Amino acid sequence: MSEETSADLLAPRENPELSGHEEAEQTLANAFQSGRLAHAWMISGPKGIGKATLAYRFARYVLAKGGDSPGPGLFGEEDPAEAGLYMAPDHPVFRRVAAGGHTDFMSVERSLDDRGKLRGEIVVSDVRDCGRFFALTAGEGGWRVAVIDAADEMNPNAANALLKVLEEPPANALLLLVTHNPGRMLPTIRSRCSKLALKPLDEDRLSALIARSHPDLTPADAALLAHLADGSPGRALDLAGEGGLELYRDMTGLLETLPRLDIGALHSFSGRFTKAGQEESFQTVSGLLRWWLARLIVSVSGGTGASHRLNPQEEALATRFGHSASLDRLFEVWEKINHLLNKADHAHLNRKQVILNVFLTLEDAVRS
Repeated sequence: MSEETSADLLAPRENPELSGHEEAEQTLANAFQSGRLAHAWMISGPKGIGKATLAYRFARYVLAKGGDSPGPGLFGEEDPAEAGLYMAPDHPVFRRVAAGGHTDFMSVERSLDDRGKLRGEIVVSDVRDCGRFFALTAGEGGWRVAVIDAADEMNPNAANALLKVLEEPPANALLLLVTHNPGRMLPTIRSRCSKLALKPLDEDRLSALIARSHPDLTPADAALLAHLADGSPGRALDLAGEGGLELYRDMTGLLETLPRLDIGALHSFSGRFTKAGQEESFQTVSGLLRWWLARLIVSVSGGTGASHRLNPQEEALATRFGHSASLDRLFEVWEKINHLLNKADHAHLNRKQVILNVFLTLEDAVRS
């Protein structure tokens, strides 16, 4: 399903707000205003930063223009290229797209299989439906628009079917491809699309957004969520809902006891993941461990810009690891920990034992 759906974040088709991507909005508005809009756009960037929200925002904008020539009018006397792509939620086009009831709009996502379960990929029948959709004349005399979210979830047959759509695009047809990893797309698909890469939000802006959506959080908590989310509003809100702040603080508290782990605290920490219903918490702490270790390695290796990515607590840990373990040793630790966490996902290993082994591996690296 969509990259951005969570309990605290509206689905992209229902979300009127987008922050931090004004330049990208300007690019799309200018392209439409020019009268030479490309028939396909590939909107790329990390998960959760607003790619699908931007795609739906632009889709509504184009559909609202209908059969009119590009020019002033949609937003009063204001030039749309200056007004951005905002549309009020009570606008008829907004309501119809959100409800899935606009004749000239189509969304393509992973669908349900015969047993009613969500497929792991977008299949060829979904994309063929898109081809048939574009073959029809616009019902309201304007544009026909489709959003594929996420395009890198297409299987090979679906990707080849999409290529056929791109090879012979009809007039006034717009295809918006949302992708987290454009490198996974066929080169022939990439070459037929205009590219728009979205950048992560800076921590200050993201912290302000988090504070607005979660007014109960302290400024310090909002800032830490922004730090952990790497510029992704969706990731920040997911972490907030998954107890990510508490898990991160407990995790780093344990790391600070290295090179002599607090074994009692470690057993208490790892034991919480054996309880029923703690699968999500285990996935959250697995992601945080990978995130922390990746930043540690970048910092120890002297990677460009690594210093500003670490808070003081992380800098102290990076210094301790850098003095105790070589970069080659840290890469070995990275591979071993990833292997452990991946096996926990696929081999249904005891989650407590996996977390114990992860921290013991880190302890061994520091002691060595």
